[in-house]
Amino acid sequence: MAATVYYEKDADPGLIAGRKVAIVGYGSQGHAHALNLRDSGVDVRVALRDGSSSKAKAEAAGLRVTSVADAAREADVVMLLAPDTDQQAIYSESIEPGMRPGDALLFAHGFNVRFGLIAAPGGVDVAMVAPKGPGHLVRRTYEGGGGVPALIAVDQDATGKAHDLALSYANAIGATRAGVLETTFAEETETDLFGEQVVLCGGLTSLVQAGFETLVGAGYQPESAYFECLHEVKLIVDLMYEHGISGMRYSISDTAEYGDLTRGPRIINSGVREEMGRILEEIRSGRFAEEWIAENRAGRPRFTQLREEGREHQIEKVGAQLRAMMPFIGAGSQRPQDVSGG
Repeated sequence: MAATVYYEKDADPGLIAGRKVAIVGYGSQGHAHALNLRDSGVDVRVALRDGSSSKAKAEAAGLRVTSVADAAREADVVMLLAPDTDQQAIYSESIEPGMRPGDALLFAHGFNVRFGLIAAPGGVDVAMVAPKGPGHLVRRTYEGGGGVPALIAVDQDATGKAHDLALSYANAIGATRAGVLETTFAEETETDLFGEQVVLCGGLTSLVQAGFETLVGAGYQPESAYFECLHEVKLIVDLMYEHGISGMRYSISDTAEYGDLTRGPRIINSGVREEMGRILEEIRSGRFAEEWIAENRAGRPRFTQLREEGREHQIEKVGAQLRAMMPFIGAGSQRPQDVSGG
């Protein structure tokens, strides 16, 4: 069944314009939401923890900054954009005490609601507005008169207007210019985690590393392996992003396409598909969430070890040397790990 899609004509801008909105966090999404809302005429304030390095940035952009607790008491719509692992503590300590019947609690990702870490009082609307793009793109497209598509969902409709409010919020950040799709907290959370683990992050990085290791282990130069297994990924992904899989295949050589069509299914075989199913079940059952929450409570020992092992992989060392020879890659930009969050 096709998703329901909403556009500007379907949204009532007056709903969010008549509310006081608090944006908790000023990272990638937080800065985009706050600035787009402000430029749409919404009464918005940024809520940050004491000592946050983002305070100066938000104030320099002309936004009013308050503590999270003050923002929750003052506002009647709270958008929680802190990292998933921080949200439960922020909510219970600083947001929940200030919530009143008729208020709305919004999210851009359903993790904490889907897995029962945050449960708002009965009189509070709970909804999601999730742009399908990074914050800098949400902001840039808005400034250019466009928008990034978004998902909306309602978990708790205390007032009977939660859906319309979420759509109005999505409109104010520019999403209805592109299209807003209806979903549920469960669907957004489960598909998002699955995509990250199986394809976009876990699957892709493991595939790249395995290909690199296979070539190097067979005696080929690490530099050649890097170019073939990592560097050229961007070319293929960009073609798929712009034209779909068939469009990508049209743009590559017939030799490459034949290898794609005949050898790809041997890599992603029935055993891999079965493992994908097991990973999806871990997500849906809550086992992954329980594991990740326990890992954080223990101080992230396994996460830290695995992250360090990844950084020490040969492909990282070879890649750093080769990227230094290509100044056109990331020219004028910082490394992602050097950019502070909200």
